[in-house]
Amino acid sequence: MTFVSQRQQRKFDRPEVSIVIPFLNEEATICPLAERITAALVEYGKSFEIIFVNDGSTDESEPSVRSLARQDHRIHLINLRRNFGKSAALSAGFAAARGVIVITMDADLQDDPTELPRFLEAIAAGADVVAGWKQVRHDPVDKTLPSRLFNAAVNRTFGLRLHDHNCGFKAYRAEALFELNLYGELHRFIPALLYARGFQIVELPVTHHPRRFGKSKFGAGRLVKGALDLMTVSLTTRYGARPLHLFGGAGLVTALLGFAILSYLSLLWALGQGPIGERPLLMLGMLMVLLGSQLVGTGLLGELLLARTIREQDKYAVRQEREAALGDAELEHML
Repeated sequence: MTFVSQRQQRKFDRPEVSIVIPFLNEEATICPLAERITAALVEYGKSFEIIFVNDGSTDESEPSVRSLARQDHRIHLINLRRNFGKSAALSAGFAAARGVIVITMDADLQDDPTELPRFLEAIAAGADVVAGWKQVRHDPVDKTLPSRLFNAAVNRTFGLRLHDHNCGFKAYRAEALFELNLYGELHRFIPALLYARGFQIVELPVTHHPRRFGKSKFGAGRLVKGALDLMTVSLTTRYGARPLHLFGGAGLVTALLGFAILSYLSLLWALGQGPIGERPLLMLGMLMVLLGSQLVGTGLLGELLLARTIREQDKYAVRQEREAALGDAELEHML
């Protein structure tokens, strides 16, 4: 009798590609999307799985996926109990994905499955993350203009030059996803988050089709959420492991300005330039010194808390030697 280790069995069962597709009320597109993905990857010669994540749909999307899953063992369904948002849906899909490469797509048929081989080739060429770029975009101006402003803000904040951070068509090496902790609306910042961890990001122009079914989930509220999340990501990536650099720096500048104001008033008093007790500038200087001291104290408190909670290895990412995990022959076959 031949015994196969659990690790070896996982390697044998592991598909080369996992396609993660979050959806919300996309019943008209589920079946044709699955057919096109299957056709593209079968023709390219890759083993795969398709993971549909139902983010609280109220139409017939879920029964459509269930029907497909009964017919094809490579298709899987994850049901969220209610609408938790795209970040939660992607997190659930990432946790279930078993592929060496994980690709995300939108369910509205605006992403073209025939582009999948190009994403796989870019990963094989050495990229950790491949971000799609809708070079010619078929969306209304009330969606494209805010997106351009958002992309410009993210690029300026992180120094990552991508044309389209919002594109849902992306490919990842599986190990890159281990570094993510998605919540809120942070799915739009995945390339920036991974770039901050040292992963190699490349951009790939893709075909973008006009929406023919359903309706866009984009709303004005996303602009406000995007601005707030940009602040969150900027703070956590730049100062998450060094809060004193943020609060202490601002506190020192504020306190020095306050001391300068108080020194100026003290000099006037010493020169007999009248009483200074009733001058508003005195109150401003005292408040600035007090505020600066509090900011420095906040930074120190943050450092003390981090010293007890964060591990040194949480501050960096190590390039994984994929050959050690998969073996040279298997890696060559998969990529």
